[in-house]
Amino acid sequence: MSEQIEVTLMGLILDPISKTPVMLLKPEKLEKIIPIWIGISEANSITIELEKITSPRPMTHDLLNSVIKNLEYKVEKVIINEILDNTYYAKLYIGNGRESKILDCRPSDAVAIALKSRTKIYISDQVYNNFDVSGISHEFFDSEDKVENWFNSLSKEDFGEIEH
Repeated sequence: MSEQIEVTLMGLILDPISKTPVMLLKPEKLEKIIPIWIGISEANSITIELEKITSPRPMTHDLLNSVIKNLEYKVEKVIINEILDNTYYAKLYIGNGRESKILDCRPSDAVAIALKSRTKIYISDQVYNNFDVSGISHEFFDSEDKVENWFNSLSKEDFGEIEH
């Protein structure tokens, strides 16, 4: 089993080229930031949670959290565990004290659920070690230099504040 690295969601930014939301994860004790491009709906759900906005009706991730609680389970952790062909995969761990279940999910859904349930977020060492900026550069940028310049141009203000 691979090592699990606890990460913090630093915030969301908008990719200036693809106009797609990017979730930025920072390992607690390591330097490299892991960007994961996500969908608009998931970005909205994450933003609502980060900004502590109350929706008048349950959103999808609220509903899923409610179902988990009503089944007398709790979210134990989420792990973004794999990258295959530039696609990230995640696992949602739920348990009820007697048994645990592991559910496959998208990283953006895993993070949204983790935020709503106040659960820790992890990445596998495989994800951390195999993240390759050059793979992104071919899809979203003209050159690897542009990716490096973009990452290097980010400041703390670009990530927003997260309260724990």
